[in-house]
Amino acid sequence: MTHARSAASSSSAEPRPRSPWTDGTGGGTGAGAGTAATGPPGEATKGAGRGVVAVLAFAGISVAVMQTLLVPVVARLPQLLGATSPDAAWVVTATLLSGAVATPVMGRLGDLYGKRRLILVSLTAMVAGSLMCALTSSLVPMIAGRAVQGFAMGAIPLGISIMRDELPADRLGSAMAFMSSSLGVGGALAMPAAAYIAQHADWHVLFFGSAGLGVLAMLLVAAVVPESAHRTGGRFDVPGALGLTAGLVLLLLAISKGGDWGWGSGTTLGLFAAAPVVFVLWGLMELRVREPLVDLRSTARRQVLLTNLASITVGLAFYAATLVLPQLLQLPRSTGYGLGQTMVVAGVCVAPMGLAMMLVSSLSARISETRGPKVSLMTGLVVLAVAYLAGTALMDAVWQVVLTAVLIGVGIGIAYSAMPALIIGAVPQSESGAANGLNTLMRSIGTSTSSAVVGVVLARMSIPAGGTAVPSQEGFRVSFLIAAGAALTGLIVASFLPGKSGRDAHV
Repeated sequence: MTHARSAASSSSAEPRPRSPWTDGTGGGTGAGAGTAATGPPGEATKGAGRGVVAVLAFAGISVAVMQTLLVPVVARLPQLLGATSPDAAWVVTATLLSGAVATPVMGRLGDLYGKRRLILVSLTAMVAGSLMCALTSSLVPMIAGRAVQGFAMGAIPLGISIMRDELPADRLGSAMAFMSSSLGVGGALAMPAAAYIAQHADWHVLFFGSAGLGVLAMLLVAAVVPESAHRTGGRFDVPGALGLTAGLVLLLLAISKGGDWGWGSGTTLGLFAAAPVVFVLWGLMELRVREPLVDLRSTARRQVLLTNLASITVGLAFYAATLVLPQLLQLPRSTGYGLGQTMVVAGVCVAPMGLAMMLVSSLSARISETRGPKVSLMTGLVVLAVAYLAGTALMDAVWQVVLTAVLIGVGIGIAYSAMPALIIGAVPQSESGAANGLNTLMRSIGTSTSSAVVGVVLARMSIPAGGTAVPSQEGFRVSFLIAAGAALTGLIVASFLPGKSGRDAHV
């Protein structure tokens, strides 16, 4: 995930075209770019061993574990932190928000100062944030620690970029696919493991474990991963980074706190009005900067624009299941709809969603090859919408929740796997990885918004149970309907994409 200008290839002095975000090689630094970057890597390191790929994948798994480790205890966060449900939801939202900001920031800094060095910085942030969370039970320090943790997301795109720099072309595709699949594996492993720890030990142990993973990943990266020789000149766009952060914070703050403040209050309306103003001013500024954080001109191509809009809707739909299903499984049967499962069982039941995402990537590739990536994306969105609509009725038994989780994972996996091919089909080869980095940021914005929206819905549609407020069954259903609506919106957007042979790189 990434930046303003591509550096020249190490094997050629000819400069490459300007791209939305670059990694100094024309390659992407986006998490989603793993299957997308098809541009030739720089001077491949012939002796690059499997150890580099394995270590970078382990770093990706560690980051995925960090991102999802609180999912099993999300229903207990208000009680654990002595906070309201909307405020406690920011413990999850803060990580997604800072991760979205870290996408271009860490990638651009990696271009300037070295990708391996910035991977170590990202993992250091993960360790520091984990320790901050492990040593507190108060809301504000917890949110701050989770925000610091979110900057570890920069390790994933930086790792993919190193693969582009160091691996020979015949190994690059499989290596980056392995890196991308590590995200699904990490998420799938994190939920049952985190649930077991939280159930049998103090929940703060989760963060000590995350810190330990981060330290181990740092040691392995330092010992095995070489520093890329590729650098790109220029300056870091500090105003661009601050503007992007400000716009996201204003929007998510209004969404998450609007219910408490009142949707018609001056504060809420002011934030909703300020967010688009900040984004517009940020966009105008990025258009005038010589080396912007995000080159907006390159995103105006029809196929790129529509794919990015669809990415936001998929991100919106994705995170609803992550927040709803564990809570539905863990709520006591005395509520009349809760399934009364332990945290461990809940984690095991939700884990197949991440595994399904990983397993269907090859199916999506076959659909894209035979029918085109547009059909693949639309297929994923149809499956996703059907899964959420069916999920509103499949809430009465554990097997029904598992089925819903698998179907959602299938839809997400097919849709996400199609997006890189759509981006590649619309941009010059030298911009393919960078454009996919921007696409990954759009997904992050969608998941961040989903966390805030679903958190508000579940907090406002709650019932008393055991002396505390818990989400109602109607709240779960409304959250699923919102996710289904997002998927259907994405389907409409995707229908306007060019067909299998469509290319609009110059539109």
